[in-house]
Amino acid sequence: MTLNQILTDNHISKYRLSKNSGVPYMTINDICSGKTNLAECSAKTIYKLAKELRISMEELLEPYLQPRAAFDLFKSNVCHRLKELGDIPFLIDTLESDDINTYYRRHWYPECLYLLAMVDYVSRENNISLCEDYNELRRLKLPKVLYPNSVIAAFAVSSDEDIKRKAEREAIPEFMRFNIVESEVRNVV
Repeated sequence: MTLNQILTDNHISKYRLSKNSGVPYMTINDICSGKTNLAECSAKTIYKLAKELRISMEELLEPYLQPRAAFDLFKSNVCHRLKELGDIPFLIDTLESDDINTYYRRHWYPECLYLLAMVDYVSRENNISLCEDYNELRRLKLPKVLYPNSVIAAFAVSSDEDIKRKAEREAIPEFMRFNIVESEVRNVV
């Protein structure tokens, strides 16, 4: 979670954080506005902020150290990982890594729900019970349908709504539940 998200979620103002932590208001404001990258701040500043927010320095820094990849690249990486590992090792690796919850905490909802859909799809394909740890997340849905770039491009050229409807009909149900159109996860090159 970014510093902005932590402050919002905990109803803490930048001024209050500054006063309680001893970190100058302008530093906090610059971090929150994106003018300053928290990862480039001194260890002393990071320590003071983490201590006041009652989180580890690593947890505070994590969103600033790991850039977010384009969603299509993320999807491709997940599909390749499934192909390389195989179904059961993929499930074990994904569930043990807790990446689904990590993406959720970062507010990376498309990544979170795509990975959960993949876990649910692979579980169904292998007749494995769903991991109940994610039942709350299974109630979520993206506000807008996410289409693959190929569908978006075809629609842009033709303006034919049937292209989108056909893609939705052919989508894997576990993905469609979250408003993600995905029809092929195994045929990756």
